[in-house]
Amino acid sequence: MKIRADIAALLRAGMPESHIAAQLHVSPRTVRATRRALGLPAPKRGGAPVTYASVEDAFRANTAPVDGGHVRWTGYTDSVSGLPVLCYRGRRQTAPRVAFTSHHGREPVGKVRRTCEYEGCIAGAHLADRLIREANQRADAAYPGIFGGLPADHDESTQGT
Repeated sequence: MKIRADIAALLRAGMPESHIAAQLHVSPRTVRATRRALGLPAPKRGGAPVTYASVEDAFRANTAPVDGGHVRWTGYTDSVSGLPVLCYRGRRQTAPRVAFTSHHGREPVGKVRRTCEYEGCIAGAHLADRLIREANQRADAAYPGIFGGLPADHDESTQGT
């Protein structure tokens, strides 16, 4: 049997088989067969949930690094909102907010949004809150007065919109 690395990683992290099947859009049979092929024990009913020493540990256990400094979420994704969700000590938080707080050392103000092109990236350095976005807008507005001309990343196709 060919073992899918994403299923194996989530099984080893202790994610329930049903959550893995739903998140990765695979059959529960595929998840079960992978668990057996890896020699992992059958899940215990009503067992204690996986616990982590810190919210950062819980975050790292549910992510995978990607080339270019990006980070991909491998943990639970809410089926209604589609957001990556982290549960730590009974508190549900979105993974991007956890990544932002961990990286920037403060709680985000407003919505957390990606600043890179990698779909779903949750690397803390690739996230911005309202304060960062507003500061970037002020810097972009000041650029011509300081350096003359347009910023290097200026896209003339967006003029007049």
